[in-house]
Amino acid sequence: MTGQLLHILQVMGETLRIPASFVVIEFIGTMAFAISGIRLASAKRFDWFGAYIVGMATAIGGGTLRDVMLGVPPFWMTNSIYVICCGLALLWVILFGKKIIRQQSTWFIFDTVGLALFNIIGLEKTLNMGYPLWMAVIMGCVTGAAGGILRDILINEVPLIFRQDIYAMACIAGGIVYIAGYAAGLPAEVNAVLSAIAVIAIRLLSVKYHWHLPILKGNGEKGKEKP
Repeated sequence: MTGQLLHILQVMGETLRIPASFVVIEFIGTMAFAISGIRLASAKRFDWFGAYIVGMATAIGGGTLRDVMLGVPPFWMTNSIYVICCGLALLWVILFGKKIIRQQSTWFIFDTVGLALFNIIGLEKTLNMGYPLWMAVIMGCVTGAAGGILRDILINEVPLIFRQDIYAMACIAGGIVYIAGYAAGLPAEVNAVLSAIAVIAIRLLSVKYHWHLPILKGNGEKGKEKP
């Protein structure tokens, strides 16, 4: 049984162009992001189908955009397991929704974990396709953050990435950590752990200490318009 599971992971890894061990990371990230999206849809009183669509967009949106930009078929179109993962996430929220919806910290944890894990998948896949290091950092950020943009648009919120929160910049920092380990010859799994720690730590610290990027102030601010 264990041998069959390892074989399945290896085959999926070859299809996705990532190490077999990273397939597990992608599943966890899919569940985490889907739950975060469905949780917010539930708070907006979406029905089950609407919540599922929001969860799907959150979980696969970034990876889809990444694959289109890299010129390969979107990962979820060749394997139904991602659709199933989003369905399981919906079932999880249905069964335990009262606790999940009421706990803001729970949503934040799921979103942060998904961000860190998807960033890693984008980095590794881009590197395995032979793209330069700087492109891997960009694709990691796209993989991690783009799904959240689609989620916020669908629930009629200003995307989190465009607000004061340190979000995409956490992906970039995690990407730099990953690339540094890659250049130093560290194993991919070690780079993944270090990158995930960096992203999660930056997100947690930015929320705790209210870190944010400077706000861009233009000439069109209220009360300052010029004729």
